[in-house]
Amino acid sequence: MAVMDIMTLFIAAVFVLAGLVKGVTGMGLPTVAVALLSLRMAPLEAAALLIVPSALTNVWQLATGPALYPLWRRLRGMLLAVCVGTGIGGWWLLAPAGDSVTQIQAPVDAASGIWTPAVLGVLLAGYGVLGLSGWRGRVPATAQRWAGPLAGAATGLIASVTGVFIMPSAPYLQALGLEREDLVQALGLSFTVSTLALAAMLAWRGEWHAAAATGSFLALLPAALGIVIGQWLRQRMAAVVFRRCFFAALVVLGAHQCIRAAMMV
Repeated sequence: MAVMDIMTLFIAAVFVLAGLVKGVTGMGLPTVAVALLSLRMAPLEAAALLIVPSALTNVWQLATGPALYPLWRRLRGMLLAVCVGTGIGGWWLLAPAGDSVTQIQAPVDAASGIWTPAVLGVLLAGYGVLGLSGWRGRVPATAQRWAGPLAGAATGLIASVTGVFIMPSAPYLQALGLEREDLVQALGLSFTVSTLALAAMLAWRGEWHAAAATGSFLALLPAALGIVIGQWLRQRMAAVVFRRCFFAALVVLGAHQCIRAAMMV
């Protein structure tokens, strides 16, 4: 079988699995897709493939919630900061040779092949450990004015490097004390804005081109199949058990990425 055929099957399998996780837990499609695809390609190349499946599934998730406009008003500072952080990260990576940040950027560029999987690994493992621990923080109302934009900016910066935008936005939203349906909708809103900001950054960098767009649209098919399977599976197994397996798998994938980075030093 040709190498391209093997790669196509691998990508399809990844999106089926990522969609399955999304169908069972209501989240995790971008995280699982980037975590697995980055085993065979650069994280931002993987991120370009997930733009369409992530955007469409998250738009559906936020649209089915109970109170979109109040959530938007409450979270708009964080969401705007996500866009700003993603833009700053993209600008940093594209700074021209004569730019004032070049002297700082040069060692970053030289080590990007090492640090990108390392950052991704720490991110995945950290989120996995956090999920397994069951820890839920609490952000008081008086702190949300500054904590939300801070979490959003950090999420955007991390997404611009790794293509993953679940940290620290997801733990922050979980710490707001939202009702379950509101939390699901808030996660969908955050992930939608993050996906669109990431897509704009990738297009600006020239990594969201016709081939990437075509591949992303095609990836929607196996992702949708995975979601259907996941929704069927959710009715037949304990969601708590599946979530533990999901977070444990993130820890393993994160550790693998860190080991991979260490071997490249």
